[in-house]
Amino acid sequence: MSLPLAFGTTLATIPHADYLLPLPAARVQAWEQRLGPRERLRVGLVWSDNPKQGNDRNRSMPLRTLTPLFDLDATFVSLQKDPRSDDKALLSARTDIVDYTADLTDFVETAELMCCLDLMITVCTSTAHLAGTLGRPTWVMLPYLPDWRWLVDRCDSPRYPTVRLFRQDETCDYAAVVDAVRTELLRYCASGSGNNAPVLPASR
Repeated sequence: MSLPLAFGTTLATIPHADYLLPLPAARVQAWEQRLGPRERLRVGLVWSDNPKQGNDRNRSMPLRTLTPLFDLDATFVSLQKDPRSDDKALLSARTDIVDYTADLTDFVETAELMCCLDLMITVCTSTAHLAGTLGRPTWVMLPYLPDWRWLVDRCDSPRYPTVRLFRQDETCDYAAVVDAVRTELLRYCASGSGNNAPVLPASR
C-alpha cells in the first residue's frame, strides 16, 4: 500500500489494471454456448460481500433491493457466491435470473463467464475489481463512505476505464442507487449496447 507514495503516483499516472493474461478461448466459448443465443442484453449481478468483511453491512444489500431492475429487457446472470438464506430463497424462486454459480469454482471460471456478459452490476467486492481488470463494462454501487480505491466525488475510476460508479448519498440508502442504475440500464438496453461475441482480455 506504500508503493503509490514511493512511486509518486498521481491521479494522472495511476496505471490501468490490464495485467491479466488472455483467457482460454475454448473455455469462454463453452460458457457462451451454455448461456444460449444472445437475444437480449446479458447483465451480471453481485449484490453482497463476504459477511465476515468488516464493512459488509454498508457494502451489501439483499437481493430484493434489486427487484426494480428485473422488469427490464435483459437476461440477468447471478455471479453471487454463497448467497445468504433469504437471498437464496428468492433466487431459487425467480426464473428470470440465470444462476451457474455452483460451477464458478475459482476466479478463472468467473472471469470466463464475465467475458460472455455485456454488463456487470455489482457492489464493492473482488468481483468488481476482476471485472474492471478484464475491461468489462461494469457499474459499481458504492456506500456513502466507500473503499479508498474508489476515491470520492467522481463517477469513474482512473484504474478501470470501463467502470462507472453509482454512489449512495448521505441517506446511505441503496434504493436510490438502484433507481439510478435502473434509469441508466433502461437507456443501455434501448441503445443495444451489448456485444455480439465474447470479449477476451487482450494480451500485453
